[in-house]
Amino acid sequence: MKLSRTVAYALQATLQLAETDSSSPVPCSKLAAKGDMPERFLLQVLRNLVTHGILRSTRGVDGGYTLVRPAEQISLLEIIEAIDGPMDSRLPIESEVDSSFQENLKEALANVTTAMRQQLADIKISKLVTKSTNGRPVIAPHPHITSAMADTGVVVRQGT
Repeated sequence: MKLSRTVAYALQATLQLAETDSSSPVPCSKLAAKGDMPERFLLQVLRNLVTHGILRSTRGVDGGYTLVRPAEQISLLEIIEAIDGPMDSRLPIESEVDSSFQENLKEALANVTTAMRQQLADIKISKLVTKSTNGRPVIAPHPHITSAMADTGVVVRQGT
């Protein structure tokens, strides 16, 4: 699975807001500076998260963004689908391949998509955020991801 840069910015901003654990709004400029993200682009991303009920926007001098719900109630799936739309298992084109093969492939892809959606729905933002000494969130790997990556020989480093 490949995440778009837009999703990465949405996740970074949401993680920063979860890490602050404050009811005080955080300005876009502060999120952008802390996360090394382009402010104008981040503003569009944040608006999208507001539209999808993940963030709340407050106007004014002391305005900014806060989480609508506790981080324990916001899933990775919600953020991904708020930015990129619903996960889809459709084939990009109808080919002239045997129709029974196509049906089997569609069913397999639908099963994979369902499983992936469930895994992403189970990963809550609160589980991804830990405090770090340099002020940036440390994204802790989810146990399912860690075990799956261990099978491939990929080493997951925590806290770096």
